[in-house]
Amino acid sequence: MASGTQGNGTDSAGGAGAGEREAGSAEAVAAAKAAAPANGETVRADSWIWSVRLVKTRSMGATACRGGHVRVNGERVKPAHALRVGDEVRLRQGIRERVVVVKRLIRKRVGAPVAAECYIDNSPPPPPREAVAPAGIRDRGTGRPTKRDRRELERLRGLAGPGPATGPGPGASPR
Repeated sequence: MASGTQGNGTDSAGGAGAGEREAGSAEAVAAAKAAAPANGETVRADSWIWSVRLVKTRSMGATACRGGHVRVNGERVKPAHALRVGDEVRLRQGIRERVVVVKRLIRKRVGAPVAAECYIDNSPPPPPREAVAPAGIRDRGTGRPTKRDRRELERLRGLAGPGPATGPGPGASPR
């Protein structure tokens, strides 16, 4: 038998109980503490925003820093800027701006629940998504759209011009 497996079906690969889940979260916190730098050390800005899952990759974090999308305490920073506990990090992602305060420094990427414990999120709520009725969805079984239906669908989707074309365009030769 493999190590950790007992013959009675109570192996550790089976479902995790409440006690095992608590131990798992304690292990995750311990992993975050293990990923932390030694006392007095700092962490690079691009590495930290990647570690706490504000960006998908470290290179995206470095690109955001170089592009001026990351500000620490109001100042634009380079990727190698040293972060400290208590710094306010502003990260602009598209139209949304994330505002976080550094609570714990970590070097290695950790799980989302542990990463959320490493900062205080002061971000404004994301802008609401526009509730738009889906334009041009046809009922099932209605068949192929007619030319008129197709033009109406294009007009609804904003693909067509301002109105129907009237007569031949410029440069058309009569037959």
